[in-house]
This record gives sequence, structure tokens and C-alpha cells, in this order.
Amino acid sequence: VPAHRPIPGAVPPPISSAIPAMPAVPSLGSLNFPWMESSRRFVKDRFTAAAALTPFTVTRRIGHPYQNRTPPKRKKPRTSFSRVQICELEKRFHRQKYLASAERAALAKSLKMTDAQVKTWFQNRRTKWRRQTAEEREAERQQASRLMLQLQHDAFQKSLNESIQPDPLCLHNSSLFALQNLQPWEEESAKIPPVTSLV
Repeated sequence: VPAHRPIPGAVPPPISSAIPAMPAVPSLGSLNFPWMESSRRFVKDRFTAAAALTPFTVTRRIGHPYQNRTPPKRKKPRTSFSRVQICELEKRFHRQKYLASAERAALAKSLKMTDAQVKTWFQNRRTKWRRQTAEEREAERQQASRLMLQLQHDAFQKSLNESIQPDPLCLHNSSLFALQNLQPWEEESAKIPPVTSLV
């Protein structure tokens, strides 16, 4: 039997008895070989070189990227204007949608507001005005569309209720007369006269 093949039915000896007892070996830390000294020096040199480069390396952020960002600036509280200021601004906006810088500065001075406040108010008011204008146009378009549909429906009903004037040409030709009197829009409930067979 080859050495690498176990004998069938044979029980292997226990591991502890199979391994011979080894003599006591001094700890590896106390051993010092020349090749070990050179590898220790190499590792030490690498660590000192890496330590010298650390100020130039980028430190990696730990955690979620948004956690390390500066907190957002707090919004300024909403400026509330007096009724007199709003009334004057609305009057001016009704006359003039855009202001030149000199006009804006004069209006701000007269209303005891800053130039930026007047500018922001006019920008917001123009946005609101555009939205209202678009909504009004859409409402007018829908109303015109409904009116047009109603007129078409009324005209159609009127044409149904009017009696069809017979065409003189159709009176002498039975096929044309039948086509003229054919009304496909009549309700199905209308009784169709029975066709008498000629047979």
C-alpha cells in the first residue's frame, strides 16, 4: 500500500501521540539574525518616511459628507410692511411694472424702506401678477370653449328640429329622395316602417 493511501479499516493514531515532543525553543524575539536586522531597518525607514509625508496627505472624512459641512445660514425674518407702504407700492405698481434704479431709490426714500426691499417687493409682485394674468387667460379660454360647444350643440339641435325642405330634383328620383330623408342621428326607438316584400 502506498504511503499516502490509508489502509482501509485502520484507525489513525491520536494527534498528540503522533507528534513527537519538541525540545524547548527560545522565544523568537530573542533570536537575532542578520537578515532579520535588515528587514527591521527597512520597515522602520518606511514608517518614518510615511510620518514625514502625513502633513501633505488629505485626511479622510469619517461619517456622512453632510455632517462635516458648515451649518446653513439662518434665514432673515420676513419683513412686514405697513399698510401705507403696501398701498403706495401697489399704486406705483399699477402705474409702472418696472422701476429704474433712480426711481426705485426715490420711492424707497419716500417710503422709508431700503432699495433692496423695494426691488424685492417689485420682483415678487411681478411674479404674482404674471401668475394671475395666466390664470385669468386660462379661465377666459375655457369659458370661450364652453360657449363655442354650447353654440354648436344648439345649432345641431335646431337643424334636427327643422323640417327638411324637399329638393325638386329628389322628388322625381326615388333613390335621391330616400338619401335626402335618411337621418342617421334619429333615435333607435323611432319605429322603422316594415318593408313589404314584392314576392
